[in-house]
Amino acid sequence: MKQIKTIILGMLFFGIVSFQKAQEEITVFLVGDSTMADKPYAGSNPEKGWGQVFPLYFKEGIRFENHAKNGRSTKSFRAEGRWKAVMKRINPGDYVIIEFGHNDQKINAKDRYAFADSTYRDNLKRFVEEVREKKGKPVLATPISRRSFDEHGKLMDTHGRYSEVVREVAAEMKVPLFDLHAKTVEVIEQFGVEKSKELFLHYRSGDYSQFPEGREDDTHLSPTGAFKVSDLAVEELRRELPELKKYLKD
Repeated sequence: MKQIKTIILGMLFFGIVSFQKAQEEITVFLVGDSTMADKPYAGSNPEKGWGQVFPLYFKEGIRFENHAKNGRSTKSFRAEGRWKAVMKRINPGDYVIIEFGHNDQKINAKDRYAFADSTYRDNLKRFVEEVREKKGKPVLATPISRRSFDEHGKLMDTHGRYSEVVREVAAEMKVPLFDLHAKTVEVIEQFGVEKSKELFLHYRSGDYSQFPEGREDDTHLSPTGAFKVSDLAVEELRRELPELKKYLKD
């Protein structure tokens, strides 16, 4: 009986310690679309979101919850209750990195479309305000660039006002900004027309069973692209959130 009591007390002790440790850890919530979302590892699937890779750069003391989901916009993410789920889990001192834009600009999708200078702007502001109400720390990120070269080999900007609005809201509300659009434009241009295909889903028939007929996708990231965007996000974190640098792996 004494031995059983000792075991039970030990389990309770370690349970309390584990709970306290979890409470002390900072959580970074990732909120966004398919470019950030977790993707399946099984089924010969090469597609990866940068938010899936980003936690690999960090050591103990900080944890990540990736709530990003394929096809979501600032409008549909809230309408589906996904934002509410994040707000239920956030604790004071936690961070929320918010990256939308790809789907907000889809004018023919009524459930997702959000006009850049009205609804999209208002949704971003509301996200920021509600994180702050929870005593959390919002971070805005511009949407990553698509690989969109014209016939002359010049990279075109397909996001237009959506990236600009994120920058404007961040400046107005004094929110840390990860300017992933500007950063990815630099990288894609540096890689050039052909090599930049490595960052996205460009595969021939037979390369992956997931894409039996091949794939030419200039929006979604390959593993190489996901790691490269995470590299850029770490650069932005070092500048915008220097208090978190201590959690980066050497």
